[in-house]
Amino acid sequence: MDVSLFDFDLPEDRIALRPASPRDSARLLVVRPGAETELEDRLVSDLPDLLAPGDALAVNATRVIPARLRALRRRGGTVAKVEILLHQRLDGARWKAFARPAKKLGLGERVEIGEGAAPLSATVEARGDGGEVTLAFDRAGPDLDAAIAALGELPLPPYIGAKRGVDARDADDYQTLFAREAGAVAAPTAGLHFTPRLVEAIAARGVSRHETILHVGAGTFLPVKAEDTDDHRMHFESGTLDAATAEALNAARDAGGRLVAVGTTSCRLLESAVGPDGRLAAFAGETDIFITPGFRFRAVDALLTNFHLPRSTLMMLVSAFAGLDVVRRAYAHAVAGGYRFYSYGDACLFLPKAPRP
Repeated sequence: MDVSLFDFDLPEDRIALRPASPRDSARLLVVRPGAETELEDRLVSDLPDLLAPGDALAVNATRVIPARLRALRRRGGTVAKVEILLHQRLDGARWKAFARPAKKLGLGERVEIGEGAAPLSATVEARGDGGEVTLAFDRAGPDLDAAIAALGELPLPPYIGAKRGVDARDADDYQTLFAREAGAVAAPTAGLHFTPRLVEAIAARGVSRHETILHVGAGTFLPVKAEDTDDHRMHFESGTLDAATAEALNAARDAGGRLVAVGTTSCRLLESAVGPDGRLAAFAGETDIFITPGFRFRAVDALLTNFHLPRSTLMMLVSAFAGLDVVRRAYAHAVAGGYRFYSYGDACLFLPKAPRP
């Protein structure tokens, strides 16, 4: 498909630089494709009323790591500064990363992160497209994790980071209530809207909550530069769905409940773990699933998500889920109505399927 179909104009002042406070006070645009009232303005705190007893929420329990590293490359008598953004762990000591400026890093060159007698160092093992490099660090496992935690910075998205620096508030604001397993370099932002109060209200409604893991990579920040979706290459992300959770979600759907994915990351993980018969099974590994219009959703019945960047793979996913024309109308409504966009912005709930009686 022509990538320009997923474009739209957004005023700069609609990009949220801070989340709503409290988180569940964010606005929520409810989208019911094909219904008489297609678009409805609500609040995230209204979510329990929009779900039905027996529905099942799938949340992403990944935790964001401080994946932005400031490095120095020494060559002869010259020193160059390089910014490194980790995006995919390969093993205990090796990461794929985006380097800026990548042209300053050659194969076999070494970079140093941090000061003192024993800085963290890494060697460039490979170079890829778009500034991607493979780095082999001089530490591994928990030692490397501890060094990254001590030396790294929280990787706020560029549309926020370009307008303000990372501060102490972001350490909490950019983690979801469910975050437990470290590994993401971007937050699963639909989960940012949840508060203990909202979780309690959802449970009281008779809606179950289940955890998935998809470690979001920095590829989520990248615009689609190709002119046609067929020419875009997705980056791999690792995820898990355990057997007990898969069976619980199958049981909820068998009983008539809807499977509601909290975020495009949970949606992508579930659609990677589902079989042709619509049954979920345990999943552990990498996925580069690329969901565009024409995709057949087998696992997900409803989708809670934020408003996404134009020409992004996430804009393509929601268009595949609800229909491109529906999404274009929803986004036009949100822009005209003053909704806040992107990671710290408002939310959208796509409900193509009504609950069964």
